[in-house]
Amino acid sequence: MLYHKMKVAGIDCSLPICRVSDDLYIGAFIILGNAALSEAAAKQLLEKAPEYDYIITAEAKGIPLAHEMARQRGDKCYVVARKYPKLYMTGVFEVSVNSITTDKNQKLYLDIAEADMMRGKRILIVDDVVSTGESLVAIEKLVEKAGGIIVGKMAILAEGDAQERDDIIYLEKLPVFDKDGNIIG
Repeated sequence: MLYHKMKVAGIDCSLPICRVSDDLYIGAFIILGNAALSEAAAKQLLEKAPEYDYIITAEAKGIPLAHEMARQRGDKCYVVARKYPKLYMTGVFEVSVNSITTDKNQKLYLDIAEADMMRGKRILIVDDVVSTGESLVAIEKLVEKAGGIIVGKMAILAEGDAQERDDIIYLEKLPVFDKDGNIIG
């Protein structure tokens, strides 16, 4: 397997290069289970974050980042857009998302109680990696349905074309690759 080595928030990372299609390979950034990386990335993102009332992220890879950002800032809670409705949800909003790392269309769900909490509040959207931006769009739709005010979008890494976006605050650029591990964008 090929790997892309890079430094993220001062931490050395070795990302396995994974096939998306015959012409596109990505560096798999895995934050789940990496407490040191979550802590360092959260610290650096908080230094750049706009004022907000609540953080929201999509299940699952953004959860350790959102948790650590909330913990470091002293927030009492954060919101997770879920992949499936849960029995405890009193009602749900839902939107569709088609992420580059998922092979099919998915839905994201937000509990009505969380939506009520976000209404009229400043919401910061966070994720581990932004690539096509489809997950961000889905979360934006959920926040808008809930009546929240989006004050920023942040990610640890911006991949491919996302590096050119001026509406996302991120720490590092993550290139995309060809089948031989050569950077193509």
